Amino acid sequence: MLKESENPPISWPPDKSIGDFTDQWWVAHTKSRNEKALAQDLIGKNISYFLPMSWRAHRRKGRTFRSLLPLFSGYLFFCGQENQRIEVLRTNRVANLIEVKDQRKLVAELLQVEQALRAGASLLPHKYIKAGQLCRVIAGPLADLQGIIVKTKGSARLVLQIDMLGQATSAEVDADMIEILND
Repeated sequence: MLKESENPPISWPPDKSIGDFTDQWWVAHTKSRNEKALAQDLIGKNISYFLPMSWRAHRRKGRTFRSLLPLFSGYLFFCGQENQRIEVLRTNRVANLIEVKDQRKLVAELLQVEQALRAGASLLPHKYIKAGQLCRVIAGPLADLQGIIVKTKGSARLVLQIDMLGQATSAEVDADMIEILND
């Protein structure tokens, strides 16, 4: 576990917004638990990156520990040209590089995360739930119900269908209380 001062900054260079980075964006799918080590390597190579992280507390043997952990486990976003892409691969910390087809969309999405982090928001990883996916409620009074998730006005609703009648009903559910079912 790293001391607070040993953690890499969330972005490099730390005094610039990721919206100011001008080269091509790539997503590095890192080897297990290599996100921060890769960030340190990129600092040494002066390659711009974004590694959104948040503090999380956990208890072990009666003691509380705080760790700065990546929001998107296994991923680091970096910006560079072809020669920097090759340097990232040479670190031996990357399992795969993902080419970003829609650069503008990725930057817009990452800027929202960056803005929230700079504002001091406490972000936590969250399950990605696509509208229309079949899900099951895993806790609470609706436990074990299965249906399709839809999002309306900032909330998630579980749609319960009666196919024979061509009718449906829905209930608001907490996204933390559902699991996605495999099709």
